[in-house]
Amino acid sequence: MHGRLAQLTLGLAISLSHAHAAPHKAPRPPAEQQVAPAGNKAADKPSEAGSRDAQPPLARQSPSAEARLLEIYRLIGKGQSRQALAQAQTLARDVPNFQLAQLVYGDLLLAQTRALPTMGNAPGDLATKAPARLDQLREEAERRLGALRERPPAGTVPAQFIELPPTTRHAIAVDASRSRLYLFENGPNGLQLVADHYASIGRLGFEKSAEGDQRTPLGVYFITSRLDARQLTDFYGVGALSLNYPNEYDRRQGRTGSGIWLHGVPSDSYARSPHSTDGCVALANPELRDIIERVAPRSTPVVIAKNLQWVPPAVKEPERRSLNNLIEGWRVARASGDLNRLMAFYSHQFASGSKDLAQWRQLIEKDLSQARGRPLQLKDVSILGWRDKSDILVVTFGEIAEGQRTGAIKRQYWGKEGGLWKIFYEGVIG
Repeated sequence: MHGRLAQLTLGLAISLSHAHAAPHKAPRPPAEQQVAPAGNKAADKPSEAGSRDAQPPLARQSPSAEARLLEIYRLIGKGQSRQALAQAQTLARDVPNFQLAQLVYGDLLLAQTRALPTMGNAPGDLATKAPARLDQLREEAERRLGALRERPPAGTVPAQFIELPPTTRHAIAVDASRSRLYLFENGPNGLQLVADHYASIGRLGFEKSAEGDQRTPLGVYFITSRLDARQLTDFYGVGALSLNYPNEYDRRQGRTGSGIWLHGVPSDSYARSPHSTDGCVALANPELRDIIERVAPRSTPVVIAKNLQWVPPAVKEPERRSLNNLIEGWRVARASGDLNRLMAFYSHQFASGSKDLAQWRQLIEKDLSQARGRPLQLKDVSILGWRDKSDILVVTFGEIAEGQRTGAIKRQYWGKEGGLWKIFYEGVIG
């Protein structure tokens, strides 16, 4: 009886999985993405998911589904198979589109009749129907279990977060090699890890360099906008958060492509396999919904790294002080009106839009003349670090002259030349 029930359960899991085995097409850049206001069916993508109106409503899925799955694995590890089976049955019932949970439930049923040599040990006639999908589910299980085994050390943060102002309420970091996204809250005691989730990345991995290469970019980015589910097809789940890829450093490296998002999954799925997007980062809908409701566009940084380096904040303190002194030196030079002193902070390779260094010098000279030596303040300074072919800084701040209540929000990209930090891009972002 148990063996027959196990075959039926595994068959259901495989048939559900097989329905999603074909690769989906990740989003195009926003301008080409056919994103439209709700009701504009001409802008939907029938090749991916059809009209959102034609899809079933999103099921109410527990945001703790992964925690429940990991608890089942813990029970299995302790040899408590009966408790594991009971919890797997409940999870499979509560979240029926969680294909990995269905597979684990089937394994536990089958294990009552014989020993299993491997996870997802479906009978041969079933396994041959979707062997690739079974491998994907096994890989997903390994990534989720890795999150259980390799937790970030308590009190540590990714090394890229050097300085975040109180106005930046949240930050996100993605460890691409571990298929893991980490959400931080920025409070009086600095960054605190408040959630982490399994995430899918590019079908061909990471280190994006060209349009259509099906890779996820690595670097320091910012959320630029929030896209509501009503603007999108069901393929993107509960919504999306767009990123500013390619950033100025990417452009300097000749990297192309666009339309990189954090987004959800179709309503009839709970998760996608670890490598299944065209470059975006995809999360389960309940988990993405929680992130969308928390984070603010424009001010929320998103670091995507091959491997995150976790460090205690105290370790970064000397670097933080040094870089704040560097930026303060730039501020003093600008406020002084000394053009030559200020231009010493800029790289000979500087470019901003169509302006090269000589044209930028002329623009600054005009700005200094109009400022007439008025004191200048920098507000809400953010400093993010990145190491690629060389060290990079991404610095964002509000620039306010004396007598003004508001000012421009600027972003600078700094790189090292001859061991010295130099600005190779500067622009107004708000």
